[in-house]
Amino acid sequence: MRKFNIRKVLDGLTAVSAVASASSAAQQQQAGNRETEIQETLQSEHFQLCKTVRHGFPYQPSALAFDPVQKILAIGTQTGALRLFGRPGVECYCQHDSGAAVIQLQFLINEGALVSALADDTLHLWNLRQKRPAILHSLKFNRERITFCHLPFQSKWLYVGTERGNIHIVNVESFTLSGYVIMWNKAIELSSKSHPGPVVHISDNPMDEGKLLIGFESGTVVLWDLKSKKADYRYTHDEAIHSVAWHHEGKQFICSHSDGTLTIWNVKSPTKPFQTITPHGKQLKDGKKPEPCKPILKVEYKTTRAGEPFIILSGGLSYDTVGRRPCLTVMHGKSTAVLEMDYSIVDFLTLCETPYPNDFQEPYAVVVLLEKDLVLIDLAQNGYPIFENPYPLTIHESPVTCCEYFADCPVDLIPALYSVGARQKRQGYSKKEWPISGGNWGVITQSYSEIIITGHADGSIKFWDASAITLQVLYKLKTAKVFEKSRNKDDRPNTDIVDEDPYAIQIISWCPESRMLCIAGVSAHVIIYRFSKQEMTTEVIPMLEVRLLYEINDVETPDGEQVPPVPTPGTGSNPQSIVPQSHPSTSSSSSDGLRDNVPCLKVKNSPLKQSPGYQIELVIQLVWVSGEPPQQITSLAINSAYGLVVFGNCNGIAMVDYLQKTVLLNLGTIELYGSNDPYRREPRSPRKTRQPSGGLCDINEGTVVPEDRCKSPTSAKMSRKLSLPTELKPDLDVKDNSFSRSRSSSVTSIDKESREAISALHFCETFTRKADTSPSPCLWVGTTLGTVLVIVLNLPPGGEQRLLQPVIVSPSGTILRLKGAILRMAFLDTTGSLVPPAHEPWREHYEDKDEKEKAKKRRPVSVSPSSSQEISENQYAVICSEKQAKVISLPSQNCIYKQNITETSFVLRGDIVSLNNSICLACFCANGHIMTFSLPSLRPLLDVYYLPLTNMRIARTFCFTNNGQALYLVSPTEIQRLTYSQETCENLQEMLGELFTLVETPEAPNRGFFKGLFGGGAQSLDREELFGESASGKASRSLAQHIPGPGGIEGVKGAASGVVGELARARLALDERGQKLGELEEKTAAMLYSADSFSKHAHEMMLKYKDKKWYQF
Repeated sequence: MRKFNIRKVLDGLTAVSAVASASSAAQQQQAGNRETEIQETLQSEHFQLCKTVRHGFPYQPSALAFDPVQKILAIGTQTGALRLFGRPGVECYCQHDSGAAVIQLQFLINEGALVSALADDTLHLWNLRQKRPAILHSLKFNRERITFCHLPFQSKWLYVGTERGNIHIVNVESFTLSGYVIMWNKAIELSSKSHPGPVVHISDNPMDEGKLLIGFESGTVVLWDLKSKKADYRYTHDEAIHSVAWHHEGKQFICSHSDGTLTIWNVKSPTKPFQTITPHGKQLKDGKKPEPCKPILKVEYKTTRAGEPFIILSGGLSYDTVGRRPCLTVMHGKSTAVLEMDYSIVDFLTLCETPYPNDFQEPYAVVVLLEKDLVLIDLAQNGYPIFENPYPLTIHESPVTCCEYFADCPVDLIPALYSVGARQKRQGYSKKEWPISGGNWGVITQSYSEIIITGHADGSIKFWDASAITLQVLYKLKTAKVFEKSRNKDDRPNTDIVDEDPYAIQIISWCPESRMLCIAGVSAHVIIYRFSKQEMTTEVIPMLEVRLLYEINDVETPDGEQVPPVPTPGTGSNPQSIVPQSHPSTSSSSSDGLRDNVPCLKVKNSPLKQSPGYQIELVIQLVWVSGEPPQQITSLAINSAYGLVVFGNCNGIAMVDYLQKTVLLNLGTIELYGSNDPYRREPRSPRKTRQPSGGLCDINEGTVVPEDRCKSPTSAKMSRKLSLPTELKPDLDVKDNSFSRSRSSSVTSIDKESREAISALHFCETFTRKADTSPSPCLWVGTTLGTVLVIVLNLPPGGEQRLLQPVIVSPSGTILRLKGAILRMAFLDTTGSLVPPAHEPWREHYEDKDEKEKAKKRRPVSVSPSSSQEISENQYAVICSEKQAKVISLPSQNCIYKQNITETSFVLRGDIVSLNNSICLACFCANGHIMTFSLPSLRPLLDVYYLPLTNMRIARTFCFTNNGQALYLVSPTEIQRLTYSQETCENLQEMLGELFTLVETPEAPNRGFFKGLFGGGAQSLDREELFGESASGKASRSLAQHIPGPGGIEGVKGAASGVVGELARARLALDERGQKLGELEEKTAAMLYSADSFSKHAHEMMLKYKDKKWYQF
């Protein structure tokens, strides 16, 4: 444990490295100052960075598979990701290194393994018997493109169809090719003069494993006899085939075609289809063929013991249904149900009671994988209701625009949010249990609760329970319902600064202890919410309008002198005198016809019914000024103990007393400095021409940004907030993500000094001036030019007086400077512990008690520990900017530690967080580095290159929280969580769920006496005899290349055990020995020693059991 002696040093320490500054601070001492010792317990070994879990809907899904015995669902994506889902709470994310799209997935049913086929013509075998699945083998095809794979149940031979129309066979144990190949020309022979196209389907006859059905894209289907190596039947149709499915008795199969038809074929009648159906075609009266429809992309044919079979298909709608949503059609007997989906169908699977293809299938549900959703349909109930999805797949229901992460929340918060959220649940779901129920939960090693809050483009806010690496939605708040909805474009003259999503959330400020919530939206609006468990109706929505000006009128300052920045306490007693525009404005245009005093959104003027949960306390809107729209809000803070909310933008800062519903402060940023402005900026008159309002105009991906807008590093924080709508559209994956473009300033015509934005705000109780002898309530303000200013808050006494007397705000004159925009501020007490902002504990606001009692209870403020400190005790301000961090001793305002975090990049997010009963500063840089520093000495503890900033979405959503947790939006639909705590990394393996569980394979269907007697029933096939090396020889080496996976030989043992039996295990042992010999070719001595010891051991075993009978073993 290291000790650091903190001594007060002279102002204006020069910029040196962290080590030098730390040592110089330790060496210098002012005579007479009391020495303070702070023990720092955090060391480098307490930190380790690793990904924990990924939540949300798999982005750009492309493939689907289900293990009917293990009851595990797998989804592959276009970016090579693999997501596995078991029972609610059991999820897993894996990634193929190549990043190629997953085109097909095949489970080795009940064996804890999965085969993935990728668009780069590779096959991979995944071992699912470990908590973090790994690839055991890979096979790269060199000369042919993979188009379709089929792995029969309880078989180790995988059929692989290619674009050339050939079929190769892969041994899934050794992942080697068999010499047995079905060539396209042999399959079709003279039935067609041209190439039949790629293989689109392969399956074996459910009743005869020796017969393989091969579907070619052109419309030809071949039934291939594996033993005789020739085609039994060829079925030709003049429409392209998309999919094929068997009837379980193996006498019929069904094909779906590109003209919207289904053809049902009898196996022994290849000349013409037994039946042709056009599910969505209009039947014409004169006997003509129905009009062609859109292609039927997939069909499944499932039988039931008790009734008619199910034919389930996707696509096939008629061409005249323009604008109709994608549909899944369920045909059962004479009834046809058309189920509309919200998004395009990627794939679907029917879940059946049996894994055996030669038994009655008894379908009970359909899993439908959509472009942006996963839907499960209950086939057993009338009306086919959907199951309520227990996975957290609705993160992207509306695009995420910001998020915040809170670990170690008050214990009563999650139950409170859950109870109000439970009332929001939809009705009409299936009554049955969620059918994907495989796997086991991990061991919960974390005792603290975690909450994630996401803000969305439609103005909604979602609260998520994120405790113990799971995610579950608790409560949803719709902030847009306070505003009038525009019915058409003529009705929305005021919202035209935002083309789309005028209600999008930009900033969330939340106090978990008091449950007060404050949000800022893109239309320069702020809404304050109070939590209540009771329903109420608000007759008139409380609102304030704020005219936040940047310029100072030339008339008022003819000599160009600065106006006193804030009123004296005498004039401040009447808040309205500061801001005469704070009441709702009546004029909508100024004298010269420009839009003036008009907010961007219109608040409803009718009574608003508010359900239990978050209820509106106050709506604040910035208004247009002389034809110029209000600038977006860049920083926001709320304090429940003081009853204040403060926000700022590139024009200035405004503070509102939300208890008295008055504006206390409304200043341009320059005015905050008073006469201390280091830039000597002159006041300007307002611009007469309307300028684009920043990122609001950047919604279109093609927006060209002039180079001069990219130069100012100081406007980064402001513009990062302003450029938020770049990805607000549902198709969020913006391609041109150069960061200089995204973080460009939103202001085109004004130089950087004149548009200094408010980038950080922090309420606290500390020393405001050098001469202070005791701490007092104040607000610390950080700007994009690296300035920190302090505003003193003079609060009236609690109780009734708090509602009657005004809060008086005044500048302290304190100014501190750092390099780069200020991101975060926090305060430490004399022992180095974090001083939390004062807060009011939550209580039900609308209790039916008399007003005086209410007022008395209003401010039982849990004040920060500093207020009870002795006068001689000091505090430390920790300030983090885009470039550096400083620790400043208070009240002396000496900089005692400084750390230059980055020279060439800039910090995107900095948070002061607690870990292992201590605190540290955690930073995420634009160059991809994650760093932590001890406090107060700012010693570097961790510096790991994690990921480069490839997307504005990451910059906007990355956040650290307590106990070593962090997260960001890794794709438009998924949250990636990570930890920087060594302890969490060590416990992660225990916390992860298990995908594979030991489940007995169901018994095979009974053949029956007569079927056995007369040779009916399923015919088995010794595939080993046909496809093994002894029968078919070796495959061409140039055809495919075997790549051993990182999963290692241990995983193969687990994956290949099970139904494959003793023979497979014996072969596996040979494979293992062969693999080891291959690996040790260059280590001859070690190999000889190993072989020698093995032979000795074998000889000993032989002697031991030589004279024993079989029953003595």
